[in-house]
Amino acid sequence: MNEEFDFESIKNKALEQLKSGKSLLGKDGAFAPLLESILNAALKGEMDAHLSPTEREDGNRRNGKMHKQVQTPLGEVTVSTPRDRNSSSDPQFIKKRETILAEGVSDRIIGLYALGNSTRQISDWMEENLGNRVSADTISSITDRVLPEIKA
Repeated sequence: MNEEFDFESIKNKALEQLKSGKSLLGKDGAFAPLLESILNAALKGEMDAHLSPTEREDGNRRNGKMHKQVQTPLGEVTVSTPRDRNSSSDPQFIKKRETILAEGVSDRIIGLYALGNSTRQISDWMEENLGNRVSADTISSITDRVLPEIKA
């Protein structure tokens, strides 16, 4: 995935698909690249939170990315999960070896951010729906990465 995301092309593709009566969802839908961008930003945010100053002092640092295809309600997307030298990172948004994002999670994540929910509310929702508690610091780091994507 490119660091620079072209929202204008997504907007144009969505308008074109709407005018022609095609679905915005699915493999060729306009929304899959947007979701891909948001998920990758969230994964980067998780790694930012994981690599605390203590982790860095112990010699842990970023060590590339692992790419995989994930099935979502909006179509298949490619996510790039950041890795760390010690392999101690345990991503929660898209877990290791997970290839299907739970039905409706993508819409809810976007909705929670867009509505301005607190990090505690988002963390509570993730525990309730995904079965894992994610710290407020991790949620904050994720939202710091994802909010600019949504605002753009």
